[in-house]
This record gives sequence, structure tokens and C-alpha cells, in this order.
Amino acid sequence: MIAVHPVAWVFVSAGIAVILLAGLGLLKLKTPYARIHAAGKASPVAFLIASVGASLELGWAAAARLVVASGALMITLPLAVHLLFRALHSTGATEDPPVDELREGHGSRPV
Repeated sequence: MIAVHPVAWVFVSAGIAVILLAGLGLLKLKTPYARIHAAGKASPVAFLIASVGASLELGWAAAARLVVASGALMITLPLAVHLLFRALHSTGATEDPPVDELREGHGSRPV
């Protein structure tokens, strides 16, 4: 049987807790903007926390791979969430945010 390092267990459990809270946010939040925000913020944080625990347990080679995966996630996820927000905005969803900074005539420059 493989012995699990207690610190690694704490980090992986904390990552699981963050992603469960994000899932709760997806169920409870009312607007699509808030749902995307909850999922977009929590997923990289949960991955980073869990990958710290996994790297403590698995060793240096796995830690190097997790650093590469974390870097790729940190680069691509903000762009993906931004594109999701833009796509949602362009569909004309009925539940708009209180202030629409992208609509013309509100002092913002045209997109």
C-alpha cells in the first residue's frame, strides 16, 4: 500500500473543496455572467492547489510536468473565459449585467 504524505493530502483536499464550491456557485448564481465567473476563477486555483499536493506526493519529474501544465492553464484559461464572456454578450442574453460597458452610447469606444 502506498503511504500518502499528510501535507499532500491537505493540498489535494483543499483543491477538491475549491472546485466543489465552484460547482455550488454554478448551481446557485443566477446570471450566466456570474456562473462563468465562478467557474473561470475557481478552476485554475483548484488545479494549482491540487497540483502542489500531487507534486509533493509524486516527486520531481511529475512536479515538472505539473508546472508545465499549470503554466499552460494560466496562459489559456483567462483567454478562454474572456472569449466565453464575449460570446455570451454577443448572443444578447436576457439577463444582462447592471452596467453594459460594451454597448455603444455609454462612453466606451466601439468594439
